[in-house]
Amino acid sequence: MNLSFEPVVTEANLIDSVNIIRKSFSTVAEQFGLTRENAPTNPVFIELKHLRKMQTKGIAMFGVFCASVQIGFVAIEKNNANEFYMERLAVLPEQRHKGYGRQIVKYASDYVINQNGRELLISVLGTNETLKSWYCELGFTEFETKYFSHLPFPVCYMKKHLGVGSLSGDFRVPFS
Repeated sequence: MNLSFEPVVTEANLIDSVNIIRKSFSTVAEQFGLTRENAPTNPVFIELKHLRKMQTKGIAMFGVFCASVQIGFVAIEKNNANEFYMERLAVLPEQRHKGYGRQIVKYASDYVINQNGRELLISVLGTNETLKSWYCELGFTEFETKYFSHLPFPVCYMKKHLGVGSLSGDFRVPFS
């Protein structure tokens, strides 16, 4: 089933998105033993104030809908003229393995191309080999791993080169 993407702009959108993110990342937190004490910045612990701050910074945030029910979330932040970060990609656990994550990554890639960007960057839990493999299948490559004293795991940075010609001609995806 095809998804629709709606900008997260209202207070209700923000609240719904916080709940989607928390629920989506709860499986990872449980699998890898993440707690507020050892990984306070993990999305499973996101609060409304964090999305409000992202909104204030002008980060593009989208609720992901299937049959008019929000089942996911993604944020896209411009780093520089060519690079954009995809953040907080979330799909509810009961909606996984249906191809929705792939559709979200395609949407984010098209959004970046529409903004004249050439690379889409992400960061993932460095010990989550399943997730890293999934992103590699979607064209991402690992380019750096960092260790932070405040986190119990390494952070793996990945990028996908979108390149010229990813969309033909002057076609632009309508993002408003």
